[in-house]
Amino acid sequence: MTAPQPRRALALRLHRRLMPIWSSDPRLRGWLTTNNNNDIGVLFLCVATAFFIIGGILALLIRAQLASPRSAFMEPEVYNQIFTMHGTVMMFLFAIPFFEAMAMLLLPGMLGTRDMAFPRLGAYGLWVYIFGGSAVIIAMLMGLSPSGGWFMYPPLSSAAFSPGIGADVWLLGITSIEVSAIATACEIVVTVLRYRAAGMSLARMPIFAWFILVVAVMILTAFPPMILGSLLLEVERALDWPFFQVENGGDPLLWQHLFWLFGHPEVYIIFLPAAGMIATILPVMARTTLLGYGWVVTAAISLAVLSFGLWVHHMFTTGIPHLSLAFFSAASTLVAVPTAVMIFSWIGTLWKGRPTMHLPMLWIMGFFATFVIGGLTGVMLAIVPFDWQAHDTHFVVAHLHYVLIGGYVFPMVAAVYYFLPTLTGRTRFFRLGEIAFWITVPAFHVTFLAVHWVGLLGQRRRTSTYDAGQGWEAINLVASIGAFVMAIGFALVILDIVVNSVVAVRGRRNPWGAGTLEWATILPSPAYGFASVPIVDGRYPLAEDPKLAHRIARGEGYLANASRNRRETLIVDTATGSPAQVAILPGNSWLPFPLAVATSASFLAPLFGAYIVSGIALGAVVVIALIWCWGLGAKTVEGPVDAGHGANLPTSWEVADPPGWWGSLMLLLADGVHFGSLLFGYAFLWTIAPNWPPPAWVEPGTTAPLLALGGIAALVVGPRLVVSAVAADRWAWPGLGLAILGTIALTMAAGSVWLSLPDPAGHAYNATLWLLAGHVALHTTITLIMLGFLSARIWAGYASSGRVGEARIVQLWADFTALTAVMALAAAWAPGAFA
Repeated sequence: MTAPQPRRALALRLHRRLMPIWSSDPRLRGWLTTNNNNDIGVLFLCVATAFFIIGGILALLIRAQLASPRSAFMEPEVYNQIFTMHGTVMMFLFAIPFFEAMAMLLLPGMLGTRDMAFPRLGAYGLWVYIFGGSAVIIAMLMGLSPSGGWFMYPPLSSAAFSPGIGADVWLLGITSIEVSAIATACEIVVTVLRYRAAGMSLARMPIFAWFILVVAVMILTAFPPMILGSLLLEVERALDWPFFQVENGGDPLLWQHLFWLFGHPEVYIIFLPAAGMIATILPVMARTTLLGYGWVVTAAISLAVLSFGLWVHHMFTTGIPHLSLAFFSAASTLVAVPTAVMIFSWIGTLWKGRPTMHLPMLWIMGFFATFVIGGLTGVMLAIVPFDWQAHDTHFVVAHLHYVLIGGYVFPMVAAVYYFLPTLTGRTRFFRLGEIAFWITVPAFHVTFLAVHWVGLLGQRRRTSTYDAGQGWEAINLVASIGAFVMAIGFALVILDIVVNSVVAVRGRRNPWGAGTLEWATILPSPAYGFASVPIVDGRYPLAEDPKLAHRIARGEGYLANASRNRRETLIVDTATGSPAQVAILPGNSWLPFPLAVATSASFLAPLFGAYIVSGIALGAVVVIALIWCWGLGAKTVEGPVDAGHGANLPTSWEVADPPGWWGSLMLLLADGVHFGSLLFGYAFLWTIAPNWPPPAWVEPGTTAPLLALGGIAALVVGPRLVVSAVAADRWAWPGLGLAILGTIALTMAAGSVWLSLPDPAGHAYNATLWLLAGHVALHTTITLIMLGFLSARIWAGYASSGRVGEARIVQLWADFTALTAVMALAAAWAPGAFA
């Protein structure tokens, strides 16, 4: 009868040893220095919710304007700014950051690890997001918002038609937010692939982890085209480089291609996390397991792949060839197949289970009723003749909201209610949530069924008013009343969550009876997550072993020994989940905050013509990043450490593929897509745009290609010599010197392109080649900085035969620089060489 007491004492003792190691600074400045996933996730969630409220207010202003014909509520220019900012806030500042916040909060618990892979990178992404989003909102309050729509089509967004800095604020602010999203996506991918519980193979991962992994890879491959498009448009506005000017070889359709290469996958980037939440919550509410786990994972991957082939779906009325129309129309309807697989999996799960109508389940039922309608109208818009009639009408507006609110917001509300106990440690006491549901969902359907209707009657979107007598008055009034009622419902949802987070009673662990690991921690989840890293042998560990949570708390998993007094968690083999390394995570740090300040300043200073300030800020980014990296690793080889259960594992500082190597691989994936988008733009203008060919091609001669070939060879060979020398504890300076000479030679070869085209503003060909050469020069500069840093690390004794990871990271970047340089310079010189 007395046996449980020592076990509870053991768990309490381990908790007290881990908390000082993992806790944030309790003072106010702790919010600036914390990099714990719980703190960062909560901040992310609160800021994203604040932007949701702002976006909702803007929507109400739009509906107030459209409630009656010839309304004088807003001037047309103000209305244009409002609807532009509504789309911008909801798409960029709320939807993606909100699910990133949920992933930050929940992934470590679901995967059985103690934190995300790169805690400081998560904090950096948060602050960049806050600064970039705040700049966009402040500009709006100052009347400096753009008025060209959240899609910013040229030439309406060019300097000639959109003077002032409104469009520039949008372009630079949104780009900085996308940098934040890419940083978070890198962290998510590496976390899901490597940071998991022992024994958690890919086939045993929680279904939400699969969905969020797919989405993170999509962010890395969908956001770069948008970043490139924003860069091209901003350079055109600031320097008059004619990427979208027809008279000088540009084409406005290039923007649409780049934008929708991002924009259409973004719809699925938004939907898939919500689908992952449904696949997680629904089986628990139905008291069963998910039907067709493998099929659902395959459907998510298929949907992601298909989404990248559908961007022309948004361009059916731009005059593209009929064969392309037929292909993209067929591909657009094909996405119904993987979506249907998911829907029928969820229906089958309900059929085989015993559903209970808790509040999360109510919101999921609201999703089913709404998303199916949105999907059907999407199939209608995929049919070219119908799209020609409905394009740019309110029918498209209604379809978009059915998909995004019904397909994203409703499941995310369900997720917040479902995970509220693990986030707050409390169980709901006040019952506003049910009232909010029965206000919000019917009001939503009243609003957007009316918007569908008025769109079919011909009302155009993006117009601030309409004439009386067209049969639209009563429909618009109903839609506007429904919108305000829906806003009351969402306000009650937020109030209910806040109140129950603060004043509700303490709840028991795992109140829903779920089988996944996030419910195996103390509630609310402590800073360290798990007292020991769990060992699992199935997809639903808690259902298979109800006492697992107690064993984890007593330290019966991996890394229960806190004697090394540092933040440690387990890195596993990607496929099998076998323990592979011990990750050493950084403690609280000031560095992410000033790095985010410098990054944001480098983006925003050009708005005021402060290019020198932007350059200084960019230099500060480099300096802070070097200080950041210098603190990693150690001068002495520690060797394998005791991880528990008889396993002696190397630390992440002493392996050939450290987390930084994986993170660099993901970042270079995004970089490669960005470069590929630049080549796509070059090819598009060359084949489609008016006023081509250019007045003259660049003729390479012999000196520049020889420099390039020599530089590429040196950049490929040099880092390999460094890696082999470090691995053998030999002298690494010959390899470093060769690689440095290679970067210098490649930079000179890129500079020759600039010298051959002294006027980038003369023709789109000139401007595009300046960017291609700039891509080469930028990456040779980055590689040169990395080589210099590696030289300093070797000189200081941070590299040896047991610590070759840093050298392999530099080799990875050098290989990428050499590969892209070959393609960029070939694209620049080949037309002139064979002209």
